[in-house]
Amino acid sequence: MQRAFELAQQAEAINEIPVGAVVVANNKIISEGYNQSITLNDPSAHAEMVAIRRAGLALQNYRLLDCTLYVTLEPCPMCAGLLVHSRIKRVVYATPDLKTGAAGSAFNLLCDKKHNHQIVLSSGIMAEECSQLLSAFFKRRRAEKKALKQQAKLAQK
Repeated sequence: MQRAFELAQQAEAINEIPVGAVVVANNKIISEGYNQSITLNDPSAHAEMVAIRRAGLALQNYRLLDCTLYVTLEPCPMCAGLLVHSRIKRVVYATPDLKTGAAGSAFNLLCDKKHNHQIVLSSGIMAEECSQLLSAFFKRRRAEKKALKQQAKLAQK
């Protein structure tokens, strides 16, 4: 999770929502990713999506049967679908996403009994650090937007 947190910080450095992810196989990181949706103009370029795509290439397989994904924020429905289809064994996320989390917070897509594949879920590792990083990012963004609105009002006078 420490490496995922570092990747989240890299995302923040380029003004992306600070989420990082790594895929581990045989106790070794085989791929990693961080949010790049804005940078790449790609709504699917979430940290999990980037890391899973790279893991498939690293393993030369679209199934990630014995892999674990570590991610700093609970996966969204889009990423949850990807994780189910990849047959990843385990997902460990740091902090819940109460608005769009698909691992039990807002939705429960990762553990739906209708799927033929069940993912082992864990959460809470480095939750405080990851939650603080996200909160600080959104607080800063709100302040920046407010400042821009104030500048626009002053320019109109």
